[in-house]
Amino acid sequence: MSTVGAPPSRSRIAVASFIGTAIEFYDFYIYGTAAALVFGKLFFPSFSPTAGVLLSLATFAVGFIARPLGAILFGHFGDRLGRKRMLIISLLVMGLSTVAIGLVPSFASIGVAAPVLLAVLRFLQGIGLGGEWGGAVLLATEYAPPGKRGLYSAFPQLGPAVGFVLGNALFLVLNATMSAQAFQSWGWRIPFLASAVLLAVGYYIRMKIAETPVFQAALDAHEQAKVPFFELWRRQPVQLILATCSFILAFTLFYTITTFCLSYGTTTLKLSRTTMLVEAIIAAAVMGVATLWFAVMSDRVGRRKLCIAAAIVSAIWAFPLFWLLQTRSPLLIGVAMVVGLLCFALLYGPMGAYFPELFRVRYRYSGASFAYSAAGIIGGGVSPLIATDVLARTGSTTGISWYLVGVAVLCLVCLLFLAETKDDDFSDGLGTRPLDA
Repeated sequence: MSTVGAPPSRSRIAVASFIGTAIEFYDFYIYGTAAALVFGKLFFPSFSPTAGVLLSLATFAVGFIARPLGAILFGHFGDRLGRKRMLIISLLVMGLSTVAIGLVPSFASIGVAAPVLLAVLRFLQGIGLGGEWGGAVLLATEYAPPGKRGLYSAFPQLGPAVGFVLGNALFLVLNATMSAQAFQSWGWRIPFLASAVLLAVGYYIRMKIAETPVFQAALDAHEQAKVPFFELWRRQPVQLILATCSFILAFTLFYTITTFCLSYGTTTLKLSRTTMLVEAIIAAAVMGVATLWFAVMSDRVGRRKLCIAAAIVSAIWAFPLFWLLQTRSPLLIGVAMVVGLLCFALLYGPMGAYFPELFRVRYRYSGASFAYSAAGIIGGGVSPLIATDVLARTGSTTGISWYLVGVAVLCLVCLLFLAETKDDDFSDGLGTRPLDA
């Protein structure tokens, strides 16, 4: 028998789907900021500055490697037991790991155990986030009325922008109110420890939401897959591969602009930390508004058209991005980062509804989560490392721009083989029927 009562209001769905992604991306992003600013000196002091940054970014990449594992784990139980339970557990895994990072002693205190602990906790962060995004967009879209899935999916899609702005604003305040020595000694820990408060708020809100009607109907009809991830690969392998490769560009854009450019601006261009943080916060705020707009627009013009446009514009912007950064002009740096993250929003906004629509309800959590998380390994975990290594080897950003162009072309090709899904019947999860074998 169904356990669903009166459907929750739009505002409750919005808050429940948004709050978790905002918190979890806050947790995930503050690690990236700390890795770019202080982790090299604190946890890898015996290496050169460039090697220290590379190693700290390598621990940053560990989180992305863990995300597909989290997607498989949470996707399995999310497709069998429900979205709500997994969203609560993923929130706890991420939140507790983040607080623990704020308590890890430096290399000077406990030696090699410090970076090992850092990597383990970062891995757990990745596990948690691997289950978060897919569950959050399903919570939103499976409650959405016909023709409104783009709008509803925009709620969790705002999480990255809010999480990034919140985390970097806190770093900015700390940077402005304490000495460099105090910040490096203990100030950087405050954003991690503050996550405990956000965790409590998110847990309370998510406990108040009911299971989605689409999944509840499948549950009542005993339609759950026995092993969702295996069935996903057996029935829709083409969609899974294309979806994954099409989203690498989003991660590449975001983390190249926010993580690599932050490190590049402060270390190579010798710009102040405050300048780069302010520029990144402004760009992320604009990105959040644009993400909402493009998500809503995807209900009108379609997901695929907007995503294709994003791939083309991203390839065009790959070179001007770094040309403007190298002027060292705060205004032009702001333009570079804002336009770069607008390219990201043009792709990211529609994807919140596009990914769930591509997969059947029986393994939708697994499909959406895995495609999103697997794309993050290359786009988010590897891209900052590639950019840093290319810069160190060549002393130029030209190779990085060509890398961005290559990823944009890959995205474009994959999108050309995916069908439009905005008008599909979401309850059966058929998605791209022509490729469904």
